Amino acid sequence: MALRHAVLAALLDGEYSGYQLAKAFDISVANFWHASPQQLYAELARLEADGLVAGREVVQESRPNKRVFRVTDTGRAELERFAGAASKPSSIRDDLLVKVQSADRIGTAPVIGQLLERAAAAEAKIETLRALLRDMRGELDEEEFLLRGERIGGYLTCLRGVAFEEGHRDWCLRTADVLGKREGTTRAEV
Repeated sequence: MALRHAVLAALLDGEYSGYQLAKAFDISVANFWHASPQQLYAELARLEADGLVAGREVVQESRPNKRVFRVTDTGRAELERFAGAASKPSSIRDDLLVKVQSADRIGTAPVIGQLLERAAAAEAKIETLRALLRDMRGELDEEEFLLRGERIGGYLTCLRGVAFEEGHRDWCLRTADVLGKREGTTRAEV
């Protein structure tokens, strides 16, 4: 998947400025695709040059003018083409796994510390994603929202984000415990 498809998908919800797109990415897209604001601005320029998004200037009185972007029919067709193409299997590429793989040969204390930091970060992201899910559902319970909700794509990707982060948190905690027991330390000692 290219960043362009993630940007096009995010813009399906309406017009966004580059700043608003970066905020939307931080909240809902970041659980499956990371991009810096600079990457997003550059991608918006490429998408506009390719005719996949259209930008327009919005005049603001007390602030600088801004450009907002929306998906064009050509952009929607590109997303449909992308959706129909076969997806590649996911793969993990994580430097922490390299550290864990070698921990019993090089020392575990720094690795245990990093595992615990990652577990805490995962827990924080879980809470953020759960709050986002509650906001998306509104007054509906989850099953009712999944059956009758207006737009469930973002909801389903957030559910995947929660499951991913829960699995990552649990693996980090278990791995830290295993390495700690092998070294004779506990989490509190790290």
